Amino acid sequence: MSNCVSVVLGQDGWSVTYTTQSICTLKGSSVDLFCSYTYPRGKVTTTFWFTKMEAGIEPEDLGQDPEYADRLEYHGDKKKDCTLKITDLRERDSATYKFRLLTDQEGGKYSGSPGVTLSVTGLQVKVTGGHQDKTLTCSTTCTLTDNPTYIWYKNGQHRDESTSPQYKYSVSNDYDASYSCAVKGHEDLHSPAVCEC
Repeated sequence: MSNCVSVVLGQDGWSVTYTTQSICTLKGSSVDLFCSYTYPRGKVTTTFWFTKMEAGIEPEDLGQDPEYADRLEYHGDKKKDCTLKITDLRERDSATYKFRLLTDQEGGKYSGSPGVTLSVTGLQVKVTGGHQDKTLTCSTTCTLTDNPTYIWYKNGQHRDESTSPQYKYSVSNDYDASYSCAVKGHEDLHSPAVCEC
C-alpha cells in the first residue's frame, strides 16, 4: 500500500484520515481500511462505514447490509480509530468506502471524504505468442497494491516466481500441460488453469 495519507479537515475540528486512498486486492482475500478521526466536542454516539450516499438521506451502515453479513470487522472505537476489515472479498465489493460519525451535539454529523476506493480483482491467465514460444500473463483488472510476486504452477506444481506477471515457455517442451498463477501470500487463490493441449 502507498504511504500517501489523505487528511480532510472539516469545519471546527472535524476530520477523517484515510491512510490509503486507493487499494487493489484479490477476490477471496481480506483488506484493512485504515482510518482515524477527530471531532470537536461531545460524545461519539454512532460510527459506521458506507458506500452509497444520497442528498438528504442518512447513509446506510454497511454492517446492516446482508451483502456484507459476517464479513465486516470494525476495529475502531468511539475516540479516534475507525479501521475496518473486510474479509472474503468479492468483485462486487469494489466501491468507494467512507466513514461517518455522529455525536450527541447539535449538528454533530460528519462524513469523511474522499474515502477509500477499493477494487477487487480475480486472476486470469492470458496466452499470447506463436506456435512454438508463448507468453503467459497473470492478468488482473486493476494494478495490485504492494508490488506482488507472481507464482506460476504447471499441472498444479510450483514452477516459477517473479515480480513480473509474465511467464515464457516453449510449446515443444510443455505439450499437454496446464498452467495457473497465484500471488505470493495468497497461494490458495489460484487463477483458473489454462491447458496447452
